Amino acid sequence: MATRYFLAIPDPASARAAGEYAFTAQGAEALALELQEALRTGRLFERWRGAQDEPDEVDPKLAATDPSARVEGVQRERRVELVATTTLPGDVFKHRMRLLAGSAWELRDVRAG
Repeated sequence: MATRYFLAIPDPASARAAGEYAFTAQGAEALALELQEALRTGRLFERWRGAQDEPDEVDPKLAATDPSARVEGVQRERRVELVATTTLPGDVFKHRMRLLAGSAWELRDVRAG
């Protein structure tokens, strides 16, 4: 069953400065597409895993993907609001968000998809 995650990125510039794997996109729609790509494919995860001291010891559950994940984005002045619909477990979803935005995001609500 899918879950909808309602997110806010109050300061997108802070999210883009969150580290090596951070968002690079500008604007709500582009951020939504970048997150959608990170949920649908393993590219972001594999980049991160390859940089770990012991890549083979990374929890394989974090490699999960959801090819049907959807993310929509809306710009509200500086703030970006995203709604991600995915079947990925919460811990995997949050891991991807921490890679992309560090601590510069807020989980506003979670609902059945």
